[in-house]
Amino acid sequence: MAHHKKNRNVGIIGIGQTKHSSHREDVNQPELIHEAVRLALQDANLTMKDIDCVVHGNMELFEMVHQPDLWHVLGTGAYGKDCIRITTGGTVGATLSCASDNLAASGMYDIVMAIGFEKLQEGHTTGGITNMADPLWFRKIQAGALTGSSAYDVEREFGLERANRASLTYRIIMDKHACLNPNAHRAFGLEFSQIDDLIRTSPKLVGELKLIEMCSQSDGACCVIFACEQKAKELAPTPVWIRDHITVHREETFNIFGYDRTVPVIKTHKFAAEQLFRRNGIKDPINYFDVFEMYDPATWWAIDWLRDFFALPGDEHLKLVENKEIMIGGRMPINPSGGVIGSNPIGATALIRVAEAALQVRGNAGPHQIPTPVRHALASGFGGTMWTVMTMLENELNW
Repeated sequence: MAHHKKNRNVGIIGIGQTKHSSHREDVNQPELIHEAVRLALQDANLTMKDIDCVVHGNMELFEMVHQPDLWHVLGTGAYGKDCIRITTGGTVGATLSCASDNLAASGMYDIVMAIGFEKLQEGHTTGGITNMADPLWFRKIQAGALTGSSAYDVEREFGLERANRASLTYRIIMDKHACLNPNAHRAFGLEFSQIDDLIRTSPKLVGELKLIEMCSQSDGACCVIFACEQKAKELAPTPVWIRDHITVHREETFNIFGYDRTVPVIKTHKFAAEQLFRRNGIKDPINYFDVFEMYDPATWWAIDWLRDFFALPGDEHLKLVENKEIMIGGRMPINPSGGVIGSNPIGATALIRVAEAALQVRGNAGPHQIPTPVRHALASGFGGTMWTVMTMLENELNW
């Protein structure tokens, strides 16, 4: 989306989330979705009669249900309404948010409901991901989402001991945040005093990537309601404004494993952040934003990507983690919700990043609310073929 090219401003006026868990055997897919839809409608003080369009998304190859949106009308309430189904891999939740913003901004609809969900207990996630491997398209991802490449890169640059301790420090910070979030799937109550034990005892998955450092697979759903400026001001006391968003991917030239390091590939996170911040005139993002809900599938990627997103020199990204400045109350709070490592219902995961960032801006996130005012928030989505989506949220229409 080109900067200042919106036909209309758009605000978030309703947010609903389920409790995320490894197994939600008490509900089927429509019932799980309905929980999030009902909460979002209550939050916005609306009914389904007020919704003009429903945008539905998940990773349908994970549950192996073709066109699930047709069955899910029992939970979405989309029967008889305009409905769009979107799937873009791990980023699908972020794409739902971008599409809903565009649909309302264009003038096509005044109020749009985005629904992301996944019920991974009913499918086979790794089986679905590995089917994407295709050597002719340079998709060398036979191991699915599991890779030790980032761990190898960080270790080689900063040494094994420092890299391992930074990774586990990040993991424990995310766990402390998750323990404050009643919707989080994994909240273990970890302490920093356990770092050495976890380095030694957590089973290794690939290279130095350990089980404790990897995200889970979760059942859960998220619903976010978007409205044009006029409706948002009429209906919501504190709408959260979508300032801008950007999508960047390397689908056709995906190759992050084994590339020639003398000619490094420009990562999509770095490219997307540079473009987004430049066109919005943000020269110091780490001081501009009050919170960042980052799509962090594993601790190693997270600590590496902090440098990409914020263009940090040298080891400044590791120092942010080591000095615990990414904790709630720190200089740059990362994932007060506990992040993807805490909860990962994949079709909803990136939409949850936007929802949680919006809750922080509204100031009613609950026990994991940042204690200082949140005026500017950032959310990201990530897909396995280096697909990046970034969204900027604001508490005022003053840019």
